[in-house]
Amino acid sequence: MAEAPMSCDCFVSLPPGSRDDQVIFGKNSDRPRDEVQEVAYHPAATHPPGSRLECTYIQIPQVERTRAIILSKPAWMWGAEMGANDQGVCIGNEAVWTREPVAPGEALLGMDLVRLGLERGDSAQAALTVITGLLEQHGQGGQCREDPAPFSYHNTFLLVDRNEAWVLETAGRLWVAQKITEGVKNISNQLTIGAQISAEHPELRRMAQAQGWWDGEGEFNFSQAFSPENPPARMELAKKRYRGGTELLQQHDGFVTAEVMMSILRDKPSGICMDSGGFCTTGSMVSVLPRDTSLPCIHFFTATPDPSRSIFKPFVFSGSSSRALRVLSPQFGPDDPVRKQPRFESQVDRRHDLYKAHQADEGFAVHETLREMESQCLSEISAMLNGEIPGEELGDLFFDCVDTEIKFYQ
Repeated sequence: MAEAPMSCDCFVSLPPGSRDDQVIFGKNSDRPRDEVQEVAYHPAATHPPGSRLECTYIQIPQVERTRAIILSKPAWMWGAEMGANDQGVCIGNEAVWTREPVAPGEALLGMDLVRLGLERGDSAQAALTVITGLLEQHGQGGQCREDPAPFSYHNTFLLVDRNEAWVLETAGRLWVAQKITEGVKNISNQLTIGAQISAEHPELRRMAQAQGWWDGEGEFNFSQAFSPENPPARMELAKKRYRGGTELLQQHDGFVTAEVMMSILRDKPSGICMDSGGFCTTGSMVSVLPRDTSLPCIHFFTATPDPSRSIFKPFVFSGSSSRALRVLSPQFGPDDPVRKQPRFESQVDRRHDLYKAHQADEGFAVHETLREMESQCLSEISAMLNGEIPGEELGDLFFDCVDTEIKFYQ
């Protein structure tokens, strides 16, 4: 049987695409079905000069200060599929294949670059500069799933803040970016940037011309020049999801809210909510970024597979933000199969408490009750953002929602 596609979908709505004066970000992370995704909060930190940072496979120089971040990440890796920082920056990544071959050996994963952009960037454009600089310096590559069978890819990214969004597409160490300032946009495992280029690697066009992918005279179109002639099935199947996602966004253009974005991420007929063979949607995220900087950004995470049967739980950065231990996976230190050579020769149980409770609820016994809780939470947050009710201390909001969800399962 042909392997089902490993893929992801990212979405953004900026005014006037959004109903309110908000930027709405959403992403589904589609990964191997049994892979556990945890939600991890890391506070802002300072680091000694000359210190090194251990990413998934390689070490790089650490910076002096890193921002507070919240991540949804495969439990085995250092990097993340998606997340946000305390400055209202959100980033998600997707796999893509190009004419540029995937380099052998281990480098930075695209997921490492997501986390690094969040830790070091105080705006979407600043995070873009972080990611492209690290990409040019260290490259991208390495095993992208917890399995000894080789599998790696290039990456595309969606970077969003309260004011704008950037689509970043890469081919090896080369890259191109497009700035989005209004309306709706989605990406899905394929190159989408044509001639509307806002920033690019200084050697991009020279390299394309040297390879014979562009004649150097006509209009330069990145996706035409760098898309593979015989794309993998994953990229071909992603075209249907890309069109479906675009249609869903356009149906709600001018009226996009957090609830609308959640409904899109839960859409199974389009394939956006994936449930196919060995792969499924293993984690989901929606963020509400008000243009009014006096209002907090709200980030929602599932921490469990399949958003159609999971609920989105809100997280808000505050001085009292705390880690929700029940959505953090066990740590195995130097005995972790990802740390031992050869890698992934054994398996460990990475399930956290919420994952186990969700997994045990095979009959969806409390599904309706949990969705009612989600709806009530969304209504209260909307009222707070509209100034209808005062905002309370929100630092433990995600922690409390996780605890309540587990109690319902029990």
